Amino acid sequence: MRRRLAAAFIVPALMLTAACGGGDDSDKKESEASKAASPTEAPKPVEAADPMPSVAGEAGKKPQITVPKGDPSGKFVVKTLTEGTGPVVQKSDTVVTKYTGKVWKSGKELTPGSYDDKGQPLMVTPNNPETLPMFAEAVAGKKIGSRVLVVAPPTAAFGAQGSQQLEIGPTDNLVFVIDLDRMMAKKAEGAQAALPADLPQVKADKEEPAEIKIPKNEPPKELVAKTLIEGKGAEVKSGQTVYMQYSGAAWKLNEGKDKATLFDSSWKAGKPFMTAIGQGQVIEGWDKGLVGKKVGDRVLLVIPPQQAYGDQDKGADLPANSTLVFVVDILEAV
Repeated sequence: MRRRLAAAFIVPALMLTAACGGGDDSDKKESEASKAASPTEAPKPVEAADPMPSVAGEAGKKPQITVPKGDPSGKFVVKTLTEGTGPVVQKSDTVVTKYTGKVWKSGKELTPGSYDDKGQPLMVTPNNPETLPMFAEAVAGKKIGSRVLVVAPPTAAFGAQGSQQLEIGPTDNLVFVIDLDRMMAKKAEGAQAALPADLPQVKADKEEPAEIKIPKNEPPKELVAKTLIEGKGAEVKSGQTVYMQYSGAAWKLNEGKDKATLFDSSWKAGKPFMTAIGQGQVIEGWDKGLVGKKVGDRVLLVIPPQQAYGDQDKGADLPANSTLVFVVDILEAV
């Protein structure tokens, strides 16, 4: 099912994670598949082992990794090469990282890395149970600005099944250098614009699902995409992967209530929701309403049924022919 809120299963090449929200049986199967592909237990990391890879190059630029001859120790190594001066990463934080990786045995570089042409940063949330241990341990407790060397046995990486997509075998040890670039904001920050009385009122000043109060009048017939907080980031373009926090409610069910009952919120998942935007991976109202907005924006979306789920009944809190109300904080777009 492609045209749902938590649309297609998003599997970045290096981190297995399932999209949250609007679930059906396929969501459950996809989530279970992602967990099955991730190891259940990893050894405790150490700072050094024999032999060790060497790393050259300045922090903030692509590192040059030299893998020694011979077999790896089999230990899970996490070593800070350069300590940053930024805040310490907590387990609930999401960190924007840049990485370069190699397979120990073959010396094959995992491309494209973040510093390569068409490479992208990697978002890491340590306490997300679907984050691979080699990435979770590389950032948790470290300072932003740090450069970290990781040597990961299969139990800290892709497990006994390896990764066919990356041509990683079931016994391959991996070597990564990870730069902790910056902390992803947890929500949009700034003064929120006032809203007309005939539109939903929003309170979203805490790191939790938004409070939405829907007025006692007919919903708009056309899509509303109103910026409540204007961010300072780049414009969101069609085809980018967008990271966001959202809360959603159905208009008619909650009309005139002091506080709407939410049918879904990304805050419940403990990590930002991610999806490709402008590509039909989510409902049309999201694609049309969020492309062209900016990173850091808070957006109120009021989406008529024909740009949402139409005559599909999605349960007690989301009946057929619902106009949908979303509060969306755009945190990152890559």
